[in-house]
Amino acid sequence: MHSETAVAANAPVATKLPAARPPRPSTRPNGQWKIDGTEPLNGNEVWKQVDNGIAVRGRIEEIYSKQGFDSIDGTDLHGRFRWWGLYTQRKPGIDGGRTATLEPEELEDRYFMLRVRIDGGQLTTEQTRVIGEVSRDFGRDTADITDRQNVQLHWIQIEDMPEIWRRLEAVGLETTQACGDVPRVFLGSPVAGIAADELIDPTAAIQEIARKYLGTDEFANLPRKFKTAITGHPSQDVVHEINDIGLVAVDHPELGIGYDLWVGGALSTTPRFAERLGAFVAEDRVSEVWRGVTSIFRDYGYRRLRGKARLKFLLAEWGTEKFRRILEDEYLGYPLPDGPAAPRPKTQGDHIGVHKQKDGRFYIGVAPFVGRVSGQTLIRLADLLETYGSRRLRTTPHQKIVVLDVAEEHVEPLIAALDEIGLSARPSLFRRSTVACTGIEFCKLAIVETKQTATDAILELEQRLATIDAPHPITLHVNGCPNSCARIQAADIGLKGQLLPDGNGGSTPGFQVHLGGGLASVDREEAGLGRTVRGLKVTAENLTDYVERLVRRFLAARSADETFAQWAHRADEEELK
Repeated sequence: MHSETAVAANAPVATKLPAARPPRPSTRPNGQWKIDGTEPLNGNEVWKQVDNGIAVRGRIEEIYSKQGFDSIDGTDLHGRFRWWGLYTQRKPGIDGGRTATLEPEELEDRYFMLRVRIDGGQLTTEQTRVIGEVSRDFGRDTADITDRQNVQLHWIQIEDMPEIWRRLEAVGLETTQACGDVPRVFLGSPVAGIAADELIDPTAAIQEIARKYLGTDEFANLPRKFKTAITGHPSQDVVHEINDIGLVAVDHPELGIGYDLWVGGALSTTPRFAERLGAFVAEDRVSEVWRGVTSIFRDYGYRRLRGKARLKFLLAEWGTEKFRRILEDEYLGYPLPDGPAAPRPKTQGDHIGVHKQKDGRFYIGVAPFVGRVSGQTLIRLADLLETYGSRRLRTTPHQKIVVLDVAEEHVEPLIAALDEIGLSARPSLFRRSTVACTGIEFCKLAIVETKQTATDAILELEQRLATIDAPHPITLHVNGCPNSCARIQAADIGLKGQLLPDGNGGSTPGFQVHLGGGLASVDREEAGLGRTVRGLKVTAENLTDYVERLVRRFLAARSADETFAQWAHRADEEELK
């Protein structure tokens, strides 16, 4: 693989991606509406045309919440419920070895995961408190901040959904299209409108897109999920390279500040980073350009095979030149100006620590353990912020929280108070940079446990590596299955969950290891995939030992200014085991 090619010690890592190939030429249509017509070519496309998911809320409120779980239509349960942020969660006690052998109804519990949609990650303390209260009252006090700025709750019962929606919507929150073949939550810079070094505030653009298109029929039936990321901050803090559409702030030498347009990113089992179209998007054109790209996906995306239905496969067939031409000629009706690429970030995009706002106050980025909080923690967080004069906070694409509008004299007292509820503004190396997906605790696709495994590793590494002097954060991403919700191919150390032989004829939870991946950041010029070494796997039990050994080898072997990713790509395979 290209990802195993060694690089010079101080050269930027620029791993080439394996092609996300379009479906092979066939006499059969691919289900592209503008080419093949709209006749459904698989079961999912049939039910989406019958009812695209928007209307299922009425049935939840009027039928299922009153008659209970057993009254739910199977297609609604396993399909349309997602349009309102609901998935059935995994039944406790089913081990990872049975994930691929049981039918969905055998894996699922009678409880739901509920995803609260938080566009741009923007929350008020009132909204935060309400999410916490919903968690406490209906979700057994569960709450996870996701790496897409949402909050996920668990143990939700269908009977409680009308009251949950009433509470959330009373404070301006929603679960609309939080899952499903729709435009998912819009990632936005967690420091939008407040950072002193911000180029442009994307908040109005995100709100316009949500107002015009969220919950409407126009984009309620896409070939697959569609992910958006928009940032006006030079740290490029919204992981735009792995979104279907990304807009990154740039300063055009003639046209001023606007956005650089990227399309076609996604990881999963066939990773492909988004590509620049070389087009400049002015601030007042963001909504219509977003609509154009999303419409291309709706009209030309492959619908016959769901495994080939993401936008990245269409981009692989067309290339950026054709994609831009179709966008301009068929959907916009005008050419977009050519534009420059954004420069390499100069600051970390996780926003951890204390930073000055443009108004002279401060924002503070804090880290829970791999996004896991609780309803009670969210309630206490809201209370704390109000005590210290703040009423705003943000979630981040790195499973972190940023609190805003803190007066200088309140910074240190608030940091101490936040630390007492498990939110650290000065986290350890791995607490800062570890991300974990939901894992086997709740997810029907997972093979291994993730959240507690990652937390235990962090706590142990904090002790073992307390005295080291790392040159930069080393990202550790832990995923419970091959689908890469935790972005394993784009981490310094990425772990893909699988079962490994235990030496006694059985199996034990473990991970395949990816090394040296990452997105554009202070430490690397551009995105690149992690390296895989044949046979390099680690059991969950030995995870901490392995990470400690790897970090110490890196620190001992690195040359001046060499990053972990650069070292991982040049090191001999034996050094990485």
